[in-house]
Amino acid sequence: MRKVIQHIESIFDVLSDGIYITDKSGKTLFVNKRYEQLTGLQMKDIKGLNVSTLLEEGVFDIILNPEIVRTRRPATSVQNVRQSKKVILRGYPVFDDEGEVCLVVTFARDITMITQFRDQIAQQRELIDSFNERMEHMAQEQTRHPRPVFESHAMKRVLELLQRVASTDATMLILGETGVGKDVIARLAHEYSPRDGKLFMKVDCGSIAENLIESELFGYVPGAFSGASSKGKPGYFEIADGGTVFLDEIGELPLPMQAKLLRVLQDREVMRVGATQPKEVNVRIIAATNRNLAKEVEEGRFRSDLFYRLNVAVLRLPPLRERSDDILPLADTFLDRFNAKYHRTMTMTRATRHALGNYGWPGNVREMQNLIQSLVVTCDGRSIRPEHLPPHITRAGKSTPYTPPAPEDERPLKEIMADIEREILQEALKRHGSVCKVASMYKISRTTLFRKLRDVQDGAHEDA
Repeated sequence: MRKVIQHIESIFDVLSDGIYITDKSGKTLFVNKRYEQLTGLQMKDIKGLNVSTLLEEGVFDIILNPEIVRTRRPATSVQNVRQSKKVILRGYPVFDDEGEVCLVVTFARDITMITQFRDQIAQQRELIDSFNERMEHMAQEQTRHPRPVFESHAMKRVLELLQRVASTDATMLILGETGVGKDVIARLAHEYSPRDGKLFMKVDCGSIAENLIESELFGYVPGAFSGASSKGKPGYFEIADGGTVFLDEIGELPLPMQAKLLRVLQDREVMRVGATQPKEVNVRIIAATNRNLAKEVEEGRFRSDLFYRLNVAVLRLPPLRERSDDILPLADTFLDRFNAKYHRTMTMTRATRHALGNYGWPGNVREMQNLIQSLVVTCDGRSIRPEHLPPHITRAGKSTPYTPPAPEDERPLKEIMADIEREILQEALKRHGSVCKVASMYKISRTTLFRKLRDVQDGAHEDA
């Protein structure tokens, strides 16, 4: 928890509300300066004390922690502090990776400011949501993510390159389709780097409103714009100082922000909104996109100088359909993960595994993860069967059954086996559409594959 506070202490200082943080048992972990000013209670006097003890001693007349931990929901109340101070409390639970309450964050505001509170409630909710999101993110960083599953040769080559690049401090660019696992690779790069142990900050460039991107990324000084905090606010690059900033979907970043990002890459400096002096930051930047940035540059939607700055250490992640060796190991990994999360003991039948292995997964790893989670939650019994799968997956998993030769077929065994090979190869080519893929699947060379297909065609011409 000390590590979490280290990273977010600057966030506390820019908020106008008093902040009181406890663990799930009610132990006082932190209060900000505004809370000290508001209530007269000092951090050095109450840190480590349980809120129940303070209640018994008459410091407070009401506490929210037990109710929030019990109901797992936010709560609001009016509290009297011993110095005849009346404050409005708004408490929120923060959950860990297992879905359990790990922290309770309570915001305190003087009741005399109730009118102003109502006027600013929309903005306050936005600040609270942003704060809770960062709190949850930082809490999750305390627990190591399980290692991803890479069984295919393609991903093992990517991992080898990743390990070489991660030890440097070079900017990385990860390319790949949506849902292919770019964020997993970015996190691995951070863990393999000398910055492991520092903050890994993921920023989804496509999900932040355009009018908020600059202040979110670079922060702002006090009074920079209408509604800005009187204490200013640090941006993501300042918060992650010493660590890694992962800019997901960087192709969505507006052109003006691309110019400011270039300054971070070139000069290791950020300029807060409204500031006159830059501030140095020490962060490693990892970017990712599903777009063709070279084409975006040609069409004027992405700065060429930023593209060249990013295009230093490039990792291209193949889609899941091009690395079939990863499909079933990934499915098993997700099944184990969601079995543990939902306290289930689900298994997959052989036919189910066959269907999953033969499906093309246009949504990549994300599609599989969502499917397995849904199956674990919704399936009855302990076995996931083909009828539980969506129809488009079971259709893809069906293959043309081999029909034994008729009794009157007196051809040599060699010719019969050649027909079987023909059916297998033609079905595989029809399904995968790639000679290289089929050759790799059946552990034969492309030359052998071409020869077998040619023999079939030659035999057809001779019969004609």
